Amino acid sequence: MGEELRPEAGRGAVRRITEVGEEILRRRCAPVPDARFGTAELARLVDDMFATNHVAHGAGLAANQIDVDLQLFVWDIEDDWGVRHVGHIANPVLDEEPLAGRRLVEELEGCLSVPGPYKALARADHAVVRGRDKDGRELVVEGRGYFARCLQHETDHLHGRLYLDRLGKRERRDALREMTELRDGVLARRAATAARPGK
Repeated sequence: MGEELRPEAGRGAVRRITEVGEEILRRRCAPVPDARFGTAELARLVDDMFATNHVAHGAGLAANQIDVDLQLFVWDIEDDWGVRHVGHIANPVLDEEPLAGRRLVEELEGCLSVPGPYKALARADHAVVRGRDKDGRELVVEGRGYFARCLQHETDHLHGRLYLDRLGKRERRDALREMTELRDGVLARRAATAARPGK
């Protein structure tokens, strides 16, 4: 997450982050309907998502992580080359990478809805998502390295899938045990950040 507070995060209200076990994280989200694009309501939702992501020190956040059943996610992330990427996308579709050209990279991955643990997980080091911005304009977003991982992780959320679902049984069990131990400290740090002036 970038340290400089983005205007979107400054405007937005911090919302509660849903956690593993809540039903909204387990189902496919509803598409953002055409009538919602270009509305103040959708713009406010995007701002709230940026604000929530900022106080949680996240790389990205999907709408169902703040209990909203919509295909929408935001990101504020520094990639492997030190370039900061900030944006949002609605109704994203992840391009299928040809198996022959796909390169998997195993790196540690965590999730704001699984507060605390990080586990090694293999993902493609290149990703392209296609969708629309909050005003309905078509978007194509391409990421490599850590940014590609973020785009895949957030798209998974909108299909009702957590990174835990991609782990083996033992790793998943370990992650949930670690979450039990670490959760209170993580939530306390989020609350302290949210209480600071200007978030």
